[in-house]
Amino acid sequence: MACHIVAKKRGVPSHLLLHLHLLVLLSFLLVAKFDVVSGLNYTKYNKQLSSLRLERIQKHLEKINKPALMTIESPDGDIIDCVHKRKQPALDHPLLKSHKIQRAPSEMPKVKMLKPDEARGSRSNEAGVKGSAWQMWHRNGTRCPKGTVPIRRSSMQDVLRAKSLFDFGKKQHGFINPTRRTDAPDVVSGNGHEHAIAYTGTSQEVYGAKATISVWDPSIQEVNEFSLSQIWILSGAFDGTDLNSIEAGWQVSPELYGDSRPRLFTYWTTDSYQATGCYNLLCAGFVQTNSRIAIGAAISPVSQYGANQYDITILIWKDPKIGNWWMGFGDNTLVGYWPAELFTHLADHATMVEWGGEVVNSRANGKHTSTQMGSGHFAENGFGKSSYFRNLEVVDADNSLSSVHDISTLAENTNCYNIKSSYSTEWGTYFYYGGPGNNPRCP
Repeated sequence: MACHIVAKKRGVPSHLLLHLHLLVLLSFLLVAKFDVVSGLNYTKYNKQLSSLRLERIQKHLEKINKPALMTIESPDGDIIDCVHKRKQPALDHPLLKSHKIQRAPSEMPKVKMLKPDEARGSRSNEAGVKGSAWQMWHRNGTRCPKGTVPIRRSSMQDVLRAKSLFDFGKKQHGFINPTRRTDAPDVVSGNGHEHAIAYTGTSQEVYGAKATISVWDPSIQEVNEFSLSQIWILSGAFDGTDLNSIEAGWQVSPELYGDSRPRLFTYWTTDSYQATGCYNLLCAGFVQTNSRIAIGAAISPVSQYGANQYDITILIWKDPKIGNWWMGFGDNTLVGYWPAELFTHLADHATMVEWGGEVVNSRANGKHTSTQMGSGHFAENGFGKSSYFRNLEVVDADNSLSSVHDISTLAENTNCYNIKSSYSTEWGTYFYYGGPGNNPRCP
C-alpha cells in the first residue's frame, strides 16, 4: 500500500470539530477494537467517559497536534503531520520560550584510532547483517517540505488507552530498591519492569554513547505491557527524585501506539520519571530538526529468525560548546536534540550509560508475562536468532568516541531474559540479550 497525501481541512469551526471528534469517539466506544497485527483486544478500554474528560482530552490533543502544512498517511495507518519547525511542541516548554533552535551541532564526536593492543579478540562471524532498518511512512519517497518536521499525530484512542491523561506518553517507573548497590544501575522490577542490560561504572564523566541495535518485533501479552531496546544516558541519584535520563531506541508498545510494530522512540526525565518528560514529542521538550525522521514511527524491515538481520544505529552526545544533547540515527543522520535548559545533572555530564532491553511484567494471570524481549530468544542462541547490541561506544570529555571495554551486565531473572557480552574486532564490545518471558523455568 503506497503512502498518499491527505488534504488538510481548513475553515471548520472548532465546535463542529469537537462534535466530529465526539462522533468518532462514540463509534470507538461502540465497536470493540481488535488489533489484527498482535491479536490484542482493547475492549476493556471502551468505557463511558464524562463530557468534561472528553473536553480535557480534546484540548490536550489540540495542544500537541500542531497545525500541519502537509499531512501524509503512512501504509501502517499513522498520520504524519508536517509542522513548521518553529511551531513544534518543544517550544511550548516554559524553559524554552526564548529558545533559538540550533540548526546543527557545533561538532560531531571524533572517532579515536585504536591502539594495536586494543584491536584484540577473534574476528567475529556475526558481521553478516543484511542492512539498516528505516521508517515506513516515506516508503514511496514522500517527504515533509523543507523547514518542517514530521510529527506522528496523536488520536483520542491513543489517549484513552493510557491509564489517565496525566499518564499519557509517560513511563511508569519501578520502585527504588533500598538494597541496591551504589554502583549498580537503576533497574529494579518493583512494579514489573524487568531488564537485561550492560552498563558502565559511575566513576567516569560521560558525554554521550552509541550502539547499533538489531530490530525485532517481539510479541506482547497485554495491552499495557511493552518491550523495548534502548540506550540510557543517566545522571543524578538513583535513590532520589532528581535522576536525569535521556533515552532512545526502538519499542513495541500497544498501549502507546495502538499496534505491535517496533517504533523509533525517545524519552527524557529530570525527576526520576515522576512528572517531567515523556515519550517522543508527546510533551514539550525534545527539539526536532530533521524533516525525514518521524519519532514514534514504525521501523521497517525487521530481523527474522534464522534469516536477514536488520539494525539501527543510535548516537547521543552533548554538544561541547552549546550543551544540548543531540541524537543521531543511522549513518549520523541528525534527528534533533534535548535542550540543555531542561536538565539539572545532565546540564553538566552523565555518570552512567546503559544499553539493553526492558519489558513490563504485569503478571495478569498470576504468571510471568509471555511478553518477549528482543527476538524472544535467549542470548546463547547467538547471531540470527538472538537480539544484539554491537559496537558499544561512549563519548568522553574531548568529544571523542571510543569503544567500551569495561562493562558490567545485569538481568533480574535469567530464567526469563538474559544477556551475554563479548568482544570482536568487527563488532567491538557487543552482547546478545533477550528471552521469551514465561516458560517452564520462568513460571
